[in-house]
Amino acid sequence: MQVASAMARRLPFFYGWVVVATAGATMFVRNGAASLTLAVFVYPMARDLGWSRTLIAGAASLGGVLATVASPLAGWAVDRYGPRLVLLGSVLVLGLSTFSLGWVSTPLAFYLAYATGRVIFSSPVQIGASVAVSQWFIRLRGRANAFLFLAHALGMGLFPLLAQGIMAFGGGEAWRVAWRGLGLLVWGIALVPVALLLVGRPEEVGLTPDGATRSPAVGKASSPPADPIWTSRQAMRTPALWLLAVAGGLLFFVHAGVNIHQGAYLRDRGLAASTAAFAIAVNAGFTGGGSLLWGFLAERLPVRWLYVATACTIALASFLFVGVDTVGEAFGVTALFGIGLAGMLVLPSVAFANYFGRRALGSIRGIAEPFVSAGQAVGALLAGAIHDATGSYQTAFLVFGATALVGAVVVASARPPRPPSPG
Repeated sequence: MQVASAMARRLPFFYGWVVVATAGATMFVRNGAASLTLAVFVYPMARDLGWSRTLIAGAASLGGVLATVASPLAGWAVDRYGPRLVLLGSVLVLGLSTFSLGWVSTPLAFYLAYATGRVIFSSPVQIGASVAVSQWFIRLRGRANAFLFLAHALGMGLFPLLAQGIMAFGGGEAWRVAWRGLGLLVWGIALVPVALLLVGRPEEVGLTPDGATRSPAVGKASSPPADPIWTSRQAMRTPALWLLAVAGGLLFFVHAGVNIHQGAYLRDRGLAASTAAFAIAVNAGFTGGGSLLWGFLAERLPVRWLYVATACTIALASFLFVGVDTVGEAFGVTALFGIGLAGMLVLPSVAFANYFGRRALGSIRGIAEPFVSAGQAVGALLAGAIHDATGSYQTAFLVFGATALVGAVVVASARPPRPPSPG
């Protein structure tokens, strides 16, 4: 905290952007447990270990189920102890769980290691990083979250490519070396920045959101941005909280099912392993660009209707996956899905903060995230089960497209709540 306090006073720009970069480092490395990262391991692990794709995807599902329990606790811990401690512990555990995947030889060991990382991915990192950024920004919240999830998107693209590169040149069972390398990368990138630079709220270092100046004489911001003040109990009594939570569950049901299985699906369609890996990278690249697009639009247009547009984009991409059988089609559909995924990442963070304010944002996000985790768990498992039963993922993609359209209707119903009564 001493390093951060000194920097906050001396930097020629607002320290909130350092927080965005530091939180972004945790979002970048959480891709050690991302569904897109697992996607490039499904084929070689199934081949070498003799496991079904349903079994491998089940580890992600288990992590999602456990995250439904962990998310409320993570949200409470972020409010109680601050994002720094939560994220620091998360990076330590994530690096260890990812590194240990290089030694798994039984389903039990794989489930323990990957599900642990998946819980970290879904709960404390997701909640801690987005809450930290939303605490530092109100007026510029859209773009701040856009840059945060741009970091996540960069990790989405680079982690699978790095893993695929190691496997391409590493010989037999090179996927083991790839897992170990990713674990070391998690620690190397995020541990030191989080430990030294992350600050949970601007008030902790004498600043205010968006960089508004503080008058030493009266201790108040010169032009404080408007921000609603909700407790978690008050938020739980609003339809908006539950509608946003359900919508998140529906859309992340689609997200996990598509992301985990798209690499294997493209291989099944006759495309090369390198093509499948680069299609995943295209997905990630457009997720990054889309993050900036949705984030800047969220400062100008109603976030609810942008979220509806996101859900419709996800639906269209899911339906188009059914007909993919060329390299161009693979890149085009994964790009479209990446744009939609960007909105799914950025817009809920902005919506929850805009609707309910900063006071209990961690706890409020913790209430909603179990829906997301449950959706991811079911989506990953269902797609694998449909493939194992029918020999194809095409029925799964039709289910995903229809589900995303239902999510669009739910989001459209999530009107901003009226400010709570004082006291």
